[in-house]
Amino acid sequence: MDYTIIDAHAHLWLRQDTEVNEQKIQTLDNGKSLFMGEIRQMLPPFMIDGRNTAEIFLSNMDYARVSAAVITQEYIDGLQNDYLWEVQHKYPDRFLCCGMVDVRKKGYLEHARALIEKGFKGIKLPANRFSLPGGRIFLTADEMMQMFKLMEEKGVFLSIDLEEGTSQVGEMKEIIGECPDLKIAVGHFGMVTYPDWQEQIKLARNKNVMIESGGITWLFNDEFYPFKGAVWAIREAASLVGMDKLMWGSDYPRTITAITYRMSYDFVLKSDLLDEEEKRKFLRSNAEKFYGFTDLVSLPYIKNMSE
Repeated sequence: MDYTIIDAHAHLWLRQDTEVNEQKIQTLDNGKSLFMGEIRQMLPPFMIDGRNTAEIFLSNMDYARVSAAVITQEYIDGLQNDYLWEVQHKYPDRFLCCGMVDVRKKGYLEHARALIEKGFKGIKLPANRFSLPGGRIFLTADEMMQMFKLMEEKGVFLSIDLEEGTSQVGEMKEIIGECPDLKIAVGHFGMVTYPDWQEQIKLARNKNVMIESGGITWLFNDEFYPFKGAVWAIREAASLVGMDKLMWGSDYPRTITAITYRMSYDFVLKSDLLDEEEKRKFLRSNAEKFYGFTDLVSLPYIKNMSE
């Protein structure tokens, strides 16, 4: 491997303490969390204090030779804007951190404006959480469209995870039509293991829309490593929109409760279904261009004691 790698979808938090649909998510111990009525292994068990910090991730990144990562957010982790702003300033050459607004509460347009003025280069929306007990939040609501136009004007990218299937695809098409210069990264590889996932992928036929694969190993967890179905899905997506439109993402740290961080990409490296240039685009150059990464660090290979 003679090229550096960029992770287009990862998470950091100091502590989970929030609610989604009136259900509690809260950090416990030994990597566990209370998650919507049950205890789940949210982190690897050696992360005993539940703190999913930049420093622990950097150790994983250095070992796996991942040069940089885009840090997204999710409502199940709570808003982490203050911590991520600290991370952005402390490690500007390794992380590109997204701010997040809570569209379930009034005034999120002004919150987005404040985050942009502070200096966040991306805003994350977990739109897969927009179906609420009181009704669905529409991506095309007036305040939402004002936010997207502000982001387009300020050159701030949108990182977004959609509900499985096509329920939000029409709304995304309207947003793309109204804000053609808004840069958009659609996460979770279009929820690839659900019906009609290809319709989310086809959004990348628009010039400023990309697809990232954060969570693809979770979605193919039943198949498990080396995730041949995931590679075939990458191959199919490339046939729909071109390999130039696809980016690798890990969905760290939740995915490494099942596999190591390095395993979340080396199934791509070891596959014979993709050639070297396709691997290079997927693992680095597409994200480098889309997010504007420069001066990526080159990380040496460190031999394992087991070798």
